[in-house]
Amino acid sequence: MADLFEEAANNFLQLASPQRLEILFKLLQKKTTPTALAKEIDATKQEVHRNFIRLEDHGLIEKAKDGKFGLTMFGQTMCTQVPSLVFFAQNRKYFEDHTFSNLPSKFIMRTGQLASGNHIKGFANTLEVWKTIYKNANEYIYEVLSEVPLDLIEPLVKRVKKGVKFSYIFSESAVVPKGRKALLKKLGFDKLIQKGLVERKMEKNVNTVLVLNEKEACVMFPTINGESDLSEMFYSNDPMFHEWCLDYFRYCWYGSDTFEESKLKE
Repeated sequence: MADLFEEAANNFLQLASPQRLEILFKLLQKKTTPTALAKEIDATKQEVHRNFIRLEDHGLIEKAKDGKFGLTMFGQTMCTQVPSLVFFAQNRKYFEDHTFSNLPSKFIMRTGQLASGNHIKGFANTLEVWKTIYKNANEYIYEVLSEVPLDLIEPLVKRVKKGVKFSYIFSESAVVPKGRKALLKKLGFDKLIQKGLVERKMEKNVNTVLVLNEKEACVMFPTINGESDLSEMFYSNDPMFHEWCLDYFRYCWYGSDTFEESKLKE
């Protein structure tokens, strides 16, 4: 076991250089030579050549017959692990008081897909992004919710009436604002359910909040005491970020129970 840790530590040592990381990710995009890459990243030929040799000696890159370098399978695999480290490094302060709570390990292992996310702070700002996701939806809106901001109901229903499919999961203990039922009745929400434009399910407890349409998404992780937090979110329209959110929604959806309105209290 000690030998395995030593080898892993050695692998991380090869990545412990901004320039070597940049070289790896440049080669992930296309094969190139040390001289050409030195010009591209504005570095000296000697320095880049030295790092190429080190990466090649460690089996992360290899030279092809045309003289250009590319990643080995080992190098490609190592690159898939780096985004997770980048995500946590960028958001270390956030995770001092937030947690993944009961997020399945398979999604924690894929958090590198969230590295492109913009950190949005402030309840007013998160609500604006939320509304924008509604506004930009043309095919669907998916949500996993712990509470229902009253200001978001009308813009949501407006999009559903345009033919956008809405599927959502409520927590049984969801914070439901007073006036929600009356507003939904006024907006004709029941008719949209009857038309099949709205699908609903329910989970025992929701603390990771998710909102997405067909091309953009946001996720809000809970505080360290397990409570949902709508005042901060990660948002992106990057395909990898969106894929993570869509997969997590589907995981929650297929693991949820039948929706029961009677369990919700205003």
